[in-house]
Amino acid sequence: MKKSISYFIPGKTVKVGDLMQTDYQYKLTARAGRDFDKGFKPHFTPQEMLEHGVFEGKYCNDCQDELPKEWFAKARISDTADPALNYFRIKSRQPLSVWREKGWIIGPDPRGWFQWYCRYWLGRRLADVDAAQIRRWRAFARHAAQVRINCPKHCLTCRPRQRQALLQWSYDPFI
Repeated sequence: MKKSISYFIPGKTVKVGDLMQTDYQYKLTARAGRDFDKGFKPHFTPQEMLEHGVFEGKYCNDCQDELPKEWFAKARISDTADPALNYFRIKSRQPLSVWREKGWIIGPDPRGWFQWYCRYWLGRRLADVDAAQIRRWRAFARHAAQVRINCPKHCLTCRPRQRQALLQWSYDPFI
């Protein structure tokens, strides 16, 4: 059953049952969209990311019941992966198998960083997992530095793959 954003308050337990995870649940202990670690300042909310076009429209299709229905009202999603749905209209993601090989799947989030971010944004807190994911997010800033160094300001056709990746990690790709 799809839930409104007002459902996601501290104390609620969110139950998960999708194609990649069954019988998992987590308790919300922080306010949705607030109470973030002081070193974690994402540029976009998960909803904004989905509306801009990320992960070729294929990322959260089977887990919409877990997340706020408002996130999907204007989301660019599809039953099949379609790079044209990405903001920069370019393929920029690696298969989940690569993420697994490289050890980038951390804790109880089998879909990776964005799934962690969605759950963190909603108010789930897992100290060790959060610290590891926030470290990874902070390290991703190197890509923004590369765009700044190598591209004229606001030239969105320069390094589109890197800009799409920035969007998918909640950094400002419009620099």
